[in-house]
Order: sequence, then C-alpha cells, then structure tokens
Amino acid sequence: MPDDDSLLASLRYLFADIIGDEDEGPPVLPEACPDHLGPAVTEAIHLLIAYQSTSYAQLYIDRLKRFVGRRGVDDALLADIARLMAERMAYEDAIRIAQLKLGEVNAAGGLAARSADDVKRFRLDELIDALPAVVADPILAVLDRFGWRRRRVSIRFSANNRFSVRRLRIEAGLKRWRLFSVRYAKERVWVERWLHMIDRSLTKQPAAASAVVQTATMIQGYGDPYRQGIADWHAIIDGLAKPTFDGALALPDLAVAIAEARAAIMPDPRQAALKRKIAEIRARVPAAAL
Repeated sequence: MPDDDSLLASLRYLFADIIGDEDEGPPVLPEACPDHLGPAVTEAIHLLIAYQSTSYAQLYIDRLKRFVGRRGVDDALLADIARLMAERMAYEDAIRIAQLKLGEVNAAGGLAARSADDVKRFRLDELIDALPAVVADPILAVLDRFGWRRRRVSIRFSANNRFSVRRLRIEAGLKRWRLFSVRYAKERVWVERWLHMIDRSLTKQPAAASAVVQTATMIQGYGDPYRQGIADWHAIIDGLAKPTFDGALALPDLAVAIAEARAAIMPDPRQAALKRKIAEIRARVPAAAL
C-alpha cells in the first residue's frame, strides 16, 4: 500500500488548496526530466492548475519525481506515467464537465448561443460523491432507505443564456471543495496504489512495469464504465500483480498475464469472464511454486 509520506503529501496539498495558493507560481519541472518530455509535463501542469489549483499540480510533480532518473524507467515509460497520471488526476466529474462547458463561453468571449447542450446521465450516488463525506454520508443513507442510490438522473450543461452560464459558474466553483469529496478520496487512494504497483514492479519484475503503467487506461469517464473499469482493475491487481510481487504467485511473465486478463474483460458487473481467466492463469503456475 502507499507509504505514510505519500498520504501526508496528499493531505498537505489538500489543505494548501483550501487555504489558497493562487499567488504561487506554477510548479517547476523536475531537474532530471528529459527535455523532450518538458512540453507534455508543462501541459499537464497547466491542465491541473485549471482543473483544481497550483498545489494540486505540485502534487502531480512530486508524484512524478519518484520515477524521474530511476533505474529501469526509460523516457518512454516516464512519458506514459506522466500522461496517464495527469489524465487520472483530472478525472471526469460534474464539476469538470461544468468547467469545460464554461470554457466554451470564455473562448467565445461571451454567451455560446449556438453551442449544443451537453446532457449527461449520472447515478444519484455519483453526484453525491462530489460532496464532502460529512455531507454525503447522511444523504446516501436516505437514498439507501428509499432504494434510490442507483437511480439515474439527467443533468443538462448549457451555455445558451445568462442563467445557464451563472449555474455553470456555481457548479465549476465547487472545485474548491473537490479535494474533500468522497470521490476524490477514492481517486487519491487509487492513484497512490497505481504508483505503488509501478514501484513494486520495477523492483520485483521490471519487464512488467509498462504493462502495470498501462492498466490506468482501464479506467475512464464516469458512470457504469468507470465503476466497471475500477472493479476490473482491482481484480487484475489483486489476483495477479500483488500476489506476484508478494512472492505468493510465481508468474514468470506478469506482463503477458495482465494482457491475457485484460483481453478477457467483458462489460459484465459480475466479472465472470475476467474471474475465470484470472483463475485459469493462476492455475497454470506449478503448485510447488506457490
């Protein structure tokens, strides 16, 4: 699991974000960062400042520093870590969708009269997860009582009149509280575990590091595809990667095993095909090696 220093770093940046750090300059690139990677990392910094704050972008840089100049991390692998980590840290939620829609208004210099409305469908619990736990938990308890937790609602993101733009500004302004949200707590734990698995792969089975990095592409968007991706990711990590790194499963080629498991993924909440494939892969390991 992620170490205590990683957790403390995340908390430090959370409180910096709440206190406010807009007067600070943007984070600087790690000293040993390859020159050709500079533009991509700089773009990620600007993305995360717009998405959340300067301190959030600094958290990204500090996470990236763990792998800059590390043995076994070539330029291509570092580029993949940098890109995929930025994508996951800028995860898609209702606040982000409002930010992007508001960006259309700013780019047009005023009301986007002819812009198409974006209508997104969320589960109620997914919307509530954008709130701090102290607020979200009682609401979720009420939803559970009525069986409404998984009820879907349509949210319209429009920039076609002053009222809708004002609503977008309010929704986008909720980013100040994003780092206290239930969703962010889950995302922070996921990112740290992903980085931890990369770190363990570099130590235990370096040839599989790229495959572990690429598992981040399993998780996209929001709604059912997002929840399915998270569940499938944990199934592969808990069933194949972690036991291999722990020495409990002697897989000779973890990268191949991960690819084989990913190929078996189906849009099935029960994960029947994936679980069968993981069991099949584990069964191929000689019993004496377990």
